[in-house]
Amino acid sequence: MAGLVLAGLNLPAHAAGYGTPTIALSAGYLSGAVGAVGDPTVDVTVAQSGADVSALTVSASASSKASVAGTGDVSVTGTGVVRRLAVTARGRGYTNLTVKVTGLGGKTATKTLSYAASGAVRNPADARYLTGSADASAAVDVGGGYAVVADDESNVLRLYDRSGSGAPVKTWDFSSQLGVTKEVDIEGGTRIGDTIYWTGSLGNNKDGEYKAPRNTVFTTTVSGSGPATQLGYGRSYKKLRDDLVAWDRANGDRYGFAAGTADGEAPKQIDGFNVEGLEFAPGSTTTAYLGFRAPLAPAVAGGKALIVPVTNFDKVLSSGAKATFGAGIELDLGGLAIRDLRKNAAGQYLILAGSWAADDNSDPYALYAWDGVAGHAPVKRADLPTTDPGGWEAIVDVPDLTAAGARVQLITDSGSADLYGDGTEAKDLAHAEWKKARSAWFTIG
Repeated sequence: MAGLVLAGLNLPAHAAGYGTPTIALSAGYLSGAVGAVGDPTVDVTVAQSGADVSALTVSASASSKASVAGTGDVSVTGTGVVRRLAVTARGRGYTNLTVKVTGLGGKTATKTLSYAASGAVRNPADARYLTGSADASAAVDVGGGYAVVADDESNVLRLYDRSGSGAPVKTWDFSSQLGVTKEVDIEGGTRIGDTIYWTGSLGNNKDGEYKAPRNTVFTTTVSGSGPATQLGYGRSYKKLRDDLVAWDRANGDRYGFAAGTADGEAPKQIDGFNVEGLEFAPGSTTTAYLGFRAPLAPAVAGGKALIVPVTNFDKVLSSGAKATFGAGIELDLGGLAIRDLRKNAAGQYLILAGSWAADDNSDPYALYAWDGVAGHAPVKRADLPTTDPGGWEAIVDVPDLTAAGARVQLITDSGSADLYGDGTEAKDLAHAEWKKARSAWFTIG
């Protein structure tokens, strides 16, 4: 009996030897998607004085909205100081998850994880989510399974793992080097050697106002590859729009560039002015193709998509030479315009075709193969789904288009999408972790 009493007396003294556990989350906000594969996760760091960390357990103890994700939809792996927490979305919306660490002596501590789940999309196994921004606008593969993704609402370039969902590995903001405080409205990018060329839209803003930063093309230099990729600032040129207008005027205003850039003219009109594609001509490192979202040529329903070759694009960026141009190339894309234009090392081009309109998330999109030669017709390879949030905006790279089962990765601009069902556009969400663009793989071979 005395032994039992002593044991009983010893329990509180022993429990008092353990401190209150500590818990920290690598992020207080997390997003996921219904049916998603490989959604982003959160690291949970735990400790307790006087206790081996392996004795601590981590779990979700409460959910403010179980229809979005309940406690049983939270999984935690690992037994060390850092555990990994994943959430399987049950439904679209928001919930606050209470994450609890339980230590020795029955002592606990909690943190709140604010979780947002977007809805299910078509072929979820082929979808990945790039968090930190919703307004993806251009992408350039940098090898090792990684790509640099541009944003048309900021001047930040982000490095992402192409195979996974989650935050960028690295970011670069070249606003100060560009001498701008507003967005360049980056819409296209392509790589030659260790140089990536980027172009702004060159158009007015949505209210028809001229904003000088948008009249910018610039370069970045690449070193390394994969997660070790580094970008450095190169040079910029800020008169390409002016050069294009002057060239068109000298050729009888064939494409209406002067009218499309006039004060009060919105860029995303059938007769507007908006560049979204940038790629070099076949076998060239000097002539670049500018692909236009607007205008169509002619600027009527069913008009052709327009490409204007800049024949000294290398010198425009390297020395600030005034741009010179070749004859416009007009392509029949079934009344659609160019949203992105990319080629591979074999000179095979892929055109992402979509509407010139501003409100276009449900308008048709298609992929066309082309050989890059003026006068040669592009060939439709696929119609793209439009039922899911976001407009198709960027081609990451071009596979061998002659190979059976060839697959291409595309990225959406989801900035105007209501991802979580609360009426808030993704670009206006309060937390970067909830903002996201979606990439998806499509078979086109």
